[in-house]
Amino acid sequence: MTLGPRVLKTGLAVTLALYICSYLGLEPAVFAGVAAIFTIQPSIYRSWKNTTDQLQTNILGAMIALVGLYFFGHNPFTIGMVIIIVIMISLKLKMESTISLTLVTVLAIMSAPGQDDWLFALNRFSTILIGMGSALLVNIIVLPPNYKTNYMDKMEEVFQNLSLLLRTAISNELTESSFQKDWKRLKGDIKKLEELYKIFDEEREKISKVKPVNAREIIVYKQMLKSLQLGEELLEIIDEHYFQSHPTDREDRVFDAQIEHLIKAHEQLLLKYEGKVKAGELNKEETIIEETSLFLQQILPKYQKNESEKLRLVVVGSAIFQYAFQLQRLSNIIENFQKHSHLEVKKSRFRLRRK
Repeated sequence: MTLGPRVLKTGLAVTLALYICSYLGLEPAVFAGVAAIFTIQPSIYRSWKNTTDQLQTNILGAMIALVGLYFFGHNPFTIGMVIIIVIMISLKLKMESTISLTLVTVLAIMSAPGQDDWLFALNRFSTILIGMGSALLVNIIVLPPNYKTNYMDKMEEVFQNLSLLLRTAISNELTESSFQKDWKRLKGDIKKLEELYKIFDEEREKISKVKPVNAREIIVYKQMLKSLQLGEELLEIIDEHYFQSHPTDREDRVFDAQIEHLIKAHEQLLLKYEGKVKAGELNKEETIIEETSLFLQQILPKYQKNESEKLRLVVVGSAIFQYAFQLQRLSNIIENFQKHSHLEVKKSRFRLRRK
């Protein structure tokens, strides 16, 4: 586990909450620290959404806790029944993520000594609000996440691992333990990348007026993710079907060469998006589909009437085509994005000249 921004933010939020409670004389301040821990989220939007949801369910939980105290006292049975009711209401409101902190609020309030319940409840509830507010403030001000940089860095890391695995999948050069270890890491990293994209898309949709995000760039990121997913699916199909077909040396060379071509095209597309490739040096990435179609025409006639295990190679060929298709789409989307970006730059320069 690395010491990332979220870890640092959690520590800062807890520290801030404890200091504020100490300054205001609110006890026990530990509830503020607990609230800060539960409220910290990986994005500004999620932190704000979590805070508003927590506020609603915590107010409701506090009211139910006070009613329970007033009518039934603070015996263990009453506390247990109130907790069940609060959980049921939270689930009914589809606010499952707020249950933990709401239950902390209920327990904090229902541990009242039996006198001045309202003042005691207000004190406890105030500490929890301070914790929630501290977490939201820290998440907005301290090290605000750069989703684009985080996404591209992770995407590059995932691609490098995918590239190694696909390039050695047919040649079988890696040891079985190394291959399986890297493959397991690839699957986990793709899930993390999916979560990063989801966060990025949420920010664009929910707070675009505050922090504008280029919608066309979001489409590029989505297609980058789709291409990586199809690359990983190709690995799955090679593992399941290719070697069970008992391929010949020639078949190994043909399939390996085609996969190498697609990986190189994938790499050049990423470099193209980052503006690191000279014009005319893209290895004809616009013909990805055409070249893959030639590859399929080469292998399909040989196996389409063959009912033996060799038909497994057709399945692998189909997966290769799917991967190539997504790369072709990525190429088109990147080109379209860059054309519009250049037009926007020209329009901006024109407006400046007119002024």
